[in-house]
Amino acid sequence: MKVINPHYQKLEPIIRALDDNPGVYQFFDEDAKILYVGKAKNLKKRVSSYFNKDKSMSGKLRVLVKKIADIKFIIVDNEFDAFLLENNLIKKYQPRYNVMLKDDKTYPWLCVKNEPFPRIFPTRHVIKDGSLYFGPYASVKMMNTLLDLIRQLYPLRTCRHNLSEENIRKKKYKICLEYHLGNCLAPCEGLQSAEEYDDVLSVIKDIIKGNIHSVGQTLKKHMSEYAKNMEFEKAQIVKEKIELLDRYRSKSTIVNPRINNVDVFSFASDEQFAYVNFLKVVNGAIVQAHTIELKKKLEESPEELLGIAITDFRQRFKSDAKEIITPFTMDVEIPDVLITIPQRGDKKMLLDLSERNAKYYKLEKQKRKNLVDPLRHSKRILEQMKKDLRLKVQPDHIECFDNSNIQGDFPVAAMVVFRNARPFKKEYRHYNIKTVEGANDYASMEEIVYRRYKRLLSEKSLLPQLIVVDGGKGQLNAALSALSRLDLRGKVAIIGIAKRLEEIYYPGDSIPLYLDKKSETLKVIQHLRNEAHRFGITHHRKKREKETIKSVLTKVEGIGSSSSQALLSKFRSVKNIKNAKLEDLQEVVGKAKGRLVFDHFNKM
Repeated sequence: MKVINPHYQKLEPIIRALDDNPGVYQFFDEDAKILYVGKAKNLKKRVSSYFNKDKSMSGKLRVLVKKIADIKFIIVDNEFDAFLLENNLIKKYQPRYNVMLKDDKTYPWLCVKNEPFPRIFPTRHVIKDGSLYFGPYASVKMMNTLLDLIRQLYPLRTCRHNLSEENIRKKKYKICLEYHLGNCLAPCEGLQSAEEYDDVLSVIKDIIKGNIHSVGQTLKKHMSEYAKNMEFEKAQIVKEKIELLDRYRSKSTIVNPRINNVDVFSFASDEQFAYVNFLKVVNGAIVQAHTIELKKKLEESPEELLGIAITDFRQRFKSDAKEIITPFTMDVEIPDVLITIPQRGDKKMLLDLSERNAKYYKLEKQKRKNLVDPLRHSKRILEQMKKDLRLKVQPDHIECFDNSNIQGDFPVAAMVVFRNARPFKKEYRHYNIKTVEGANDYASMEEIVYRRYKRLLSEKSLLPQLIVVDGGKGQLNAALSALSRLDLRGKVAIIGIAKRLEEIYYPGDSIPLYLDKKSETLKVIQHLRNEAHRFGITHHRKKREKETIKSVLTKVEGIGSSSSQALLSKFRSVKNIKNAKLEDLQEVVGKAKGRLVFDHFNKM
């Protein structure tokens, strides 16, 4: 079944004229505004497929196809060129239906300023002024460590003076304290030439790029030459620089130093976004780390999204790595680049590290969104619960029941309420079991569920969208029996959760549902169950303590339950009753009973 497009008569000749070669196509609307940019191995097949898909096409894609009023295309030599061109066109035009690449601009960079005698300094703002930028650095500490190493190895200027040839010739600037401290060689007064400064700068760039080994070899040659010429002080200075480099290398090396010039990419996603982390590894050390977020628009596959991110990273950071480590294969081959999907070893360790970075970024983004808009966060969780638990309506109001007793003694129950996936403690309720003798969890569950919803019906209060019972099939059936007596069975969704394997039971279904252990739905249900258990246990403990204290007093001959309660209300504890004066006891329960209590505890 073809998708209906009002402009199809105009578009059909363009589609038929398309070539079978790789290329990039662009869709435009009636106002000549670009809607979508795509790449293809075979332009004709790919573009035709938009107009020949059946009802399985997503709603967004169907809307896009209806809006297409014109098609333009560019033929390229190979698929990778199509990838690069697509990436550049998306960045330039930012079409509505393309994946939106969101960059986290908060990471710091090292800037080599485009100026005479360039300064090197950290910045969070990348400006297109001809300066060189290295990074971004996921860790400020890592960047500062590198910057400190550079400053210890090579004196560089830090001032903001305009050190043009004319200004130096006119001696516009004077030597400052940094020169006297040995932190600068005073190019401002011509004591260091531009050629000497540039030589030092090229070595520093190698260090920043991670080429520490080659820098170390050069320094060792200098040290040997100084030693041969009997210039031992200079040799010692170079030796100290080599030691600094070695210490830095030992701290920064993550894996085998033989892993050199490799790009590592990992992938994480949710329903709306994909997250791709990039690590640049040189001589076993991570010299770059960055994560980007891609907003999904249509039916993009993980392979397609990863390919978009890799293309962007390699272009932006001008990567020439001949090996790429990825979690799965991409849609496109990169010429002269080996793609590795490691299963074990050092490369697998790097991939795992990258994946942890991507997942951490995803969690941090979600936390920030939750803090900004908690209601939206709750709504998202409730929508997911509706889907996971196969509910007809969204469970904005959930109630959970739990029983507590010790060998049948002091049986109590608790009910907790969650609204918008959060505890609503004002509506928590305790129940003392009235009609059940001994330890009978099923009968107790039936009693409290019946009492709860009989009251709600009599008060004409709103019922919950979901009832959760702490227990397996037995407790669930008991709760169902209570709902049936109230003619509520089938009108309110109800499930049971068994503690051992976190099994979710449904009425009339002997096979339980197992939710993903990391799913937010299961976490909410576990939170409900744990809250009900905590609330019930607290009530049970208080009742048990109260009844135990009462029993101590009722053992006194002639003292009954009402007298015990009166004494506890006045003195608050048995210890205080023991230590009370006779007159104080008699004031509460009378002369005769006061004497009985006083004599009982004093004899003890």
